[in-house]
Amino acid sequence: MIAQAVGKVEQSVGERVGSQKLANKGVANQAKGAAKETWGDAKDAAKQIHESHKKAASEKATQSREKISQSVDDAKDKAKGRIDEFKRRHSA
Repeated sequence: MIAQAVGKVEQSVGERVGSQKLANKGVANQAKGAAKETWGDAKDAAKQIHESHKKAASEKATQSREKISQSVDDAKDKAKGRIDEFKRRHSA
């Protein structure tokens, strides 16, 4: 962003004093600054997407774990109920 501002100043000064070289240098610096800023934005976006996917995967893993744990508890309770029923039917 600073390079863009400096480039605008260089371009403006170059145009006012009639220096094509300085004006062109200013435009080049603006382009460099814009490219750096865009690259930084792209890296930030990629990082945010990565973190979002990481969070989603973690949440999905937690949900899966909870479902499995609940299934185990349900199976255990069902087996216990059947054992109790078996005992009741076969006790003297």
